[in-house]
Amino acid sequence: MLGLSPEHLLVLLVAALFILGPERLPGAIATVRRTAQKAKDALANAHEQISSEIGPEFEQLRKPLGELNQLRNLDPRTALTRFVLDPPSTPELSPSRRAAGVDMEAT
Repeated sequence: MLGLSPEHLLVLLVAALFILGPERLPGAIATVRRTAQKAKDALANAHEQISSEIGPEFEQLRKPLGELNQLRNLDPRTALTRFVLDPPSTPELSPSRRAAGVDMEAT
């Protein structure tokens, strides 16, 4: 939940109890919960609207953006090793093209 450990949540709850007092704390928790739910619903609606307006192009954009995000997470040493030392991926020949001896570069 928001990347907080149980210990952090407990400290925040105790601090809120001292700051707000036992009378206002349940109302404050309910307000925070409603606000978080509204934000979650708004994000879901925005995602649905973008998906419906852009259509299939949205799914085509997701893959390159995901690959770009993976590249951002690489450190320079890993990126260099991955792109210089790893062999490039080549498309496989279909069995009929292999039997005919068709070279991919000739097509």
